[in-house]
Amino acid sequence: MAGKLQSYSSDHITVTFDPAVCTHAARCVKELPAVFDVSRRKWIDPTAASADAIEAQVQRCPSGALQCTRHDEAPAALT
Repeated sequence: MAGKLQSYSSDHITVTFDPAVCTHAARCVKELPAVFDVSRRKWIDPTAASADAIEAQVQRCPSGALQCTRHDEAPAALT
């Protein structure tokens, strides 16, 4: 049974988590515990670290269960 996609947003970043994909390697919890804390009801707090730090941690997710979208990047210059 697939889990429901979870989404957590701040002004700078949205982090999504797909429990059906997660392999429970726990890299997120071990490496950035201020943001990823399974003891909380909303276990991802995207306000607890910089968007850069969160994006870097999401990119280290071995299963791809974590994804993110930045909201604070300047649009690319038009050529």
